[in-house]
Amino acid sequence: MFTQDYLLQSLFVKGEVSNCKYHTSGHIYFTLKDPKGTIGCVMFVRDRSGLSFRLEQGQQVIVGGTVDVYERDGKYQLYAKQIVLDGNGLLYEKFERLKRELEETGMFAAEYKRPIPRFIRTLGVVTASTGAAVRDIIQVAGRRNPYVQIILYPAIVQGEAAAASVVNGIHALEQLGVDVMIVGRGGGSIEDLWAFNEREVAEAVFNCSVPIISAVGHETDTTIIDFVSDLRAPTPSAAAELAVTDIREILGGLSAYREKLDRAMAGVLREKRGRAERLSLRLKAKSPAGQIREKRMQALAAEERIQTRMRRLLEARHHRLALYVERLKGLSPLGKLNSGYSYVCDGDGANVRSVSQAQVGQLLTVQVSDGSLKARVEEICPENSEDGI
Repeated sequence: MFTQDYLLQSLFVKGEVSNCKYHTSGHIYFTLKDPKGTIGCVMFVRDRSGLSFRLEQGQQVIVGGTVDVYERDGKYQLYAKQIVLDGNGLLYEKFERLKRELEETGMFAAEYKRPIPRFIRTLGVVTASTGAAVRDIIQVAGRRNPYVQIILYPAIVQGEAAAASVVNGIHALEQLGVDVMIVGRGGGSIEDLWAFNEREVAEAVFNCSVPIISAVGHETDTTIIDFVSDLRAPTPSAAAELAVTDIREILGGLSAYREKLDRAMAGVLREKRGRAERLSLRLKAKSPAGQIREKRMQALAAEERIQTRMRRLLEARHHRLALYVERLKGLSPLGKLNSGYSYVCDGDGANVRSVSQAQVGQLLTVQVSDGSLKARVEEICPENSEDGI
């Protein structure tokens, strides 16, 4: 039936390219889609002369070819002979051309990206005043931190006046001095989102002094300001989450800091209390009463040392005295007398120690142990005389 139908052997189908794959064999497999349906397509390598550009995802094209059955899978598909860009495809080419130009100027460079403040007070939003995007942003931001003020600039986000309206919104919120800004809208076709692919919008985002989060369309949608902005969010709801820190996280952080501060203060107080106690002990030791007690103890200790040294000195002197007494006893005349000796002196008291000191008839005194005797010399007998005794 397919091969016999003349219309199916030569027709043109317009749609958006998706699931585009270049096979190693040179064949191109892709799908054409529109809001009503999809159809599988293949362009064999022998027919590549009918394609003057590189086929990529998202392009709007018009494919000319035949419809036939792929017997292995039991489904019909479009065998492309030629492919040309449709009007939307021209927009896609324009998008790629502007993207390359801005990238070459350095507007996509990471060094120009400003960090998003963690804690903000005011959030600026440039989007349509009605629609799911603004509702999602307000709902998510209010849930995460109800104290953040949201300032909405109701911009036109679609149509010929959209680009200028978005630029005015960025400048207005910048003048108000918001902490961070969300620029975006809900999803749509490439024509619907084209305002965010305009050069003047990209330049306004790049030159804005306020950090900007782009939130255009759905996660799969990509616009020029996604590359220029400081941060890209896949959806408006995600942008609100990136812009507004959850107050529960803030309170949890404050609680952790409070506990850390309490522990630090407790440690400081313990250290200061210990130091105060040590200083108190030092003060007590340095006080007059303490000094008096210390000096009294030192005086008592000195007195005890003096007494000990005096006792030792007296003992040593007593010992020496005893030695002298014993020596004196050995030299005492009385000791000699008690041993049987006697002491002889003349009338003048001079000790007579030699016979030459005495004369016959001289009166002498003989001292013995128990008294004295008066004797007169009758005869002198020298020791070496013939009659010596």
